[in-house]
Amino acid sequence: MPADVEGERFPGESAEYRRAREELLEAEVELRRQGARVAQQRQELPTGGEVPADYEFEEWDEEAGAPRRVRLSELFAQGMDTLFLYSFMIVEPEQELWFVGPCPSCTSIIDAIDGEIPHITQRVSFAVAARGPIERFREHGRSRGWRHARLLGTLDGDYSRAYGAADAEGNQWPIATVFTKRDGHMHHFWSSELFWAQRDPGQHPRHVDFMWPVWAVFDATPGGRGDDWNPALEYR
Repeated sequence: MPADVEGERFPGESAEYRRAREELLEAEVELRRQGARVAQQRQELPTGGEVPADYEFEEWDEEAGAPRRVRLSELFAQGMDTLFLYSFMIVEPEQELWFVGPCPSCTSIIDAIDGEIPHITQRVSFAVAARGPIERFREHGRSRGWRHARLLGTLDGDYSRAYGAADAEGNQWPIATVFTKRDGHMHHFWSSELFWAQRDPGQHPRHVDFMWPVWAVFDATPGGRGDDWNPALEYR
């Protein structure tokens, strides 16, 4: 085995374990290389389509104690040309999913990433948008202890339908979307389209695993992700 994939040695391990572990290590190194190749390919995407409208959202104005309107172009912080916008699901009963109200999976994602936002926003702008009144989303964020995420309410379905966060029937879907500014114009750069890509039977879409660490932790354990576990808003 090449020296660059030779692992450590830990107390009490057998030769059989070490052989299997170094085979796995070789696969892990290749996965890391593939991840770097995919990231590079993503970064080299040509400019995407120009955003057709300066979509309007709602956010809570702490000073005024009331909602205020904010446009997509205003979500780019001064001096930044990249915006990461996550579409968060707050589901009504008619969608007939396994939950109603704030999505437990989306909540798990923002629970984890909220603390990273002061680091993330050193380089890119970041916001989270959910359908419905901003007061409802803000209250959910407060109940979770979120301190940094910029929370938005979508005022109409135009943005959501255009960028995959809702379908023609009004059903909501989670999706991460990146926008850029080029020569004064906003363009779509990338979205987590793995959500719709064909996958193996029983496989999770894994379209936003890069920002959802709970699965990465489970993947490092003997039981893995399990067959039927999903995040919940509360645990007993």
